[in-house]
Amino acid sequence: MTHLLEVKNVRFGYGDRSLLQQVSFTVAPGEFVGVIGSNGTGKSTLLRLLLGELKPDAGTVRLLDSPVLEGGALPGVGYVPQQGLSAVRGFPATAEEIVLSGLYTSIGTIRPARARHRTEARNALARVGLADAARMPTGSMSGGQLQRVLLARVLVAHPRLLLLDEPMTGIDTDSADEMYRLLRSLTREEGTAVLMVTHDLARAREELDRVLCLEYGILVEVEKEQIEHELQHRHRHPGIDGIPLPEAWDEEAPHAIAPACGWPAPVNSVGRTSEAD
Repeated sequence: MTHLLEVKNVRFGYGDRSLLQQVSFTVAPGEFVGVIGSNGTGKSTLLRLLLGELKPDAGTVRLLDSPVLEGGALPGVGYVPQQGLSAVRGFPATAEEIVLSGLYTSIGTIRPARARHRTEARNALARVGLADAARMPTGSMSGGQLQRVLLARVLVAHPRLLLLDEPMTGIDTDSADEMYRLLRSLTREEGTAVLMVTHDLARAREELDRVLCLEYGILVEVEKEQIEHELQHRHRHPGIDGIPLPEAWDEEAPHAIAPACGWPAPVNSVGRTSEAD
């Protein structure tokens, strides 16, 4: 299998408003790929299409050489949502119990976990550097620890592809460093592929193998030099780090540049939602 993920000519919109136009890309085993773009351009929506939570208006999505069906199971794929950290924070459960929930297809919804399941959960926690935290309540954990618990929850099922939506949000720099180290280990040593939505252009330039940029319904691969240019001029661009874009861009204006990709932005452009994704 050449690619774990293959997206071809995908289009999607809400009602008569187009959001994604002819999106095509692939992710191969062992690749660490990032998706950048301004708030509201559809990055989280793209992940939902990959997971089968939404159905594309046109085009195809194939995961692990099989077509993605709306609402279908996705064995071999692990997903950490953007809201995962807030959902777990303060939840009355231990780290081990959170990780065990990643084995629900094996354990079942009403049966208790067996000894082998608990061993698998603890092994997953050890992989993310939390070997001694199995019995720790989530309410007493830091944001960085909780994010690693969420990663362990998907790793316990041994995925070949990880889909991560802003996994560094809400954690400090040291915790982000540890997360990048863990993800790099997975890609280089185990051949796991990672597709990660991120707003951190500097770390994307440093850590990722490839960077895809989604703006105005168009997805393109960008070079590291383009990211460097954007970092040097980002003070000129709305749309980065939550600064809203105007309702319509004037492409004659000197600042009318798509914030993360660096091309002219059309007036009344497609490809923007009302939610920050």
